[in-house]
Amino acid sequence: MEVVSPNEIPVTFDDIGGLDGIIEELTESVIYPLTMPHLYSGHSSLLSAPSGVLLYGPPGCGKTMLAKALARESGACFINLHISTLTEKWYGDSNKLVAAVFSLARKLQPSIVFIDEIDAVLGQRRSGEHEASGMVKAEFMTHWDGLASSTKQAGNQRICILGATNRIQDIDEAILRRMPKKFPVSLPNSSQRRQIFGITLAETKLDNAIIDGKPAFDMTALVRASAGMSGSDIKEACRDAAMVPVREHIRNMKKSGENVRGIKSEAVRGLQTEDFFGQRGVQQVQRQQAVKEAIRSRDEVGSDDSGSTEEVEEFDEVENVRS
Repeated sequence: MEVVSPNEIPVTFDDIGGLDGIIEELTESVIYPLTMPHLYSGHSSLLSAPSGVLLYGPPGCGKTMLAKALARESGACFINLHISTLTEKWYGDSNKLVAAVFSLARKLQPSIVFIDEIDAVLGQRRSGEHEASGMVKAEFMTHWDGLASSTKQAGNQRICILGATNRIQDIDEAILRRMPKKFPVSLPNSSQRRQIFGITLAETKLDNAIIDGKPAFDMTALVRASAGMSGSDIKEACRDAAMVPVREHIRNMKKSGENVRGIKSEAVRGLQTEDFFGQRGVQQVQRQQAVKEAIRSRDEVGSDDSGSTEEVEEFDEVENVRS
């Protein structure tokens, strides 16, 4: 049930904005060596697909979306491995499930095994850790890059472990060693935000009129106002803004006594810049970002004592921002 057909994934590289450099390197260093090894093995034995790829960065910057597009574009067998798949209440069963995952991946190779939030599965091994959890990690690493990972007849296994996380510091060092390709997916800059806006609003009706000597829809103003926002935040801001013209048209129809169910999309006005600065626009998302920063600073500055004065004061500031 974890095997996903590439044709069923609706996301392609064209749907991702602002990550052209990472997409190009993934295509050249992962997809081509994994799906067409004969083109590289004849030139050098070093030219093979990496055993692991890690995508790390802040939440909402497109790591999971990039993994979906990679599965679609590569055409390789894609195994979307969930944490619940490897979790069993019986001692030793989780190890057998890990072995079954790699056995399936070898039979379907070339294959990509995707683990979202990989830090939760393959985190740091500590002295006080439960024995069963440590055994699962050891079993995973043994099949990943151990004695049985390559044979003389079949050669190296064409299995790529693709991981995504926003807490790279919590991943075990032995796991990081097995993931030589690491791609930081950071917050988008101005040019990347412009690409994200363009892709997100590609199928949205825009208002091209000139109001008071200024365009009704100004992409430059939106790019400037969305500084510090992630790709997910921009998408949600566009979704909320696109509802403003529809909401206005419905209210006007109700005031005139017309039937709301008879609304036509052609009668709704195009999207304007002011729609992003309403109650549910960019300002709301920026307010949420301020709350996140306040909570993050509270966790870093506050003491371990839950009744410290610093925590109470910062909590009041967070509540004021929310209100």
